[in-house]
Amino acid sequence: MRARASNLSSTGAHAELDRRIVLATQAGLSLEPRPYHRIATDLGVDPRRIMERITKMLEDGRIRRIGLVPNHYRLGLSANGMAVWDVADDDVDAVGEQVAALGFVSHCYRRPRLPPVWRYNLFTMLHGKDRHEVRKSVAQIAQMLGDRCAGHDVLFSTRILKKTGLRFA
Repeated sequence: MRARASNLSSTGAHAELDRRIVLATQAGLSLEPRPYHRIATDLGVDPRRIMERITKMLEDGRIRRIGLVPNHYRLGLSANGMAVWDVADDDVDAVGEQVAALGFVSHCYRRPRLPPVWRYNLFTMLHGKDRHEVRKSVAQIAQMLGDRCAGHDVLFSTRILKKTGLRFA
């Protein structure tokens, strides 16, 4: 019990700085060679301290991940397709790992079926310069899956949605 109380008081001592770091990073990191140094300057803290606290928050799960969210349109990839796959439930995890390893798949995840309306349980996000390029990627995946897939479809984006994570006031 003492160790736990010690951890809690340690967390409490850093809570204000951790909150300030989250607020400073939630809209994204600056596009520069040393973005954590920018945060440190803005918060008046040593850059090593910022990186130490971010590492701690990653380790204890308060921050789940730090990731890059590219603007596909600015990269010239204006066709975005969510390819959905009907894979045997017993095989979907193994198939998902294979598909996720393909360089042209940006997202791959399992979702529950909603029969009789929705039979698909594996989702893959693909991007291309046009829909033809996306369909070629879908065909490549379909060929790779062969008879392990009972069917698939591709749903193309029709508008840009702003993607943001949870924000704190």
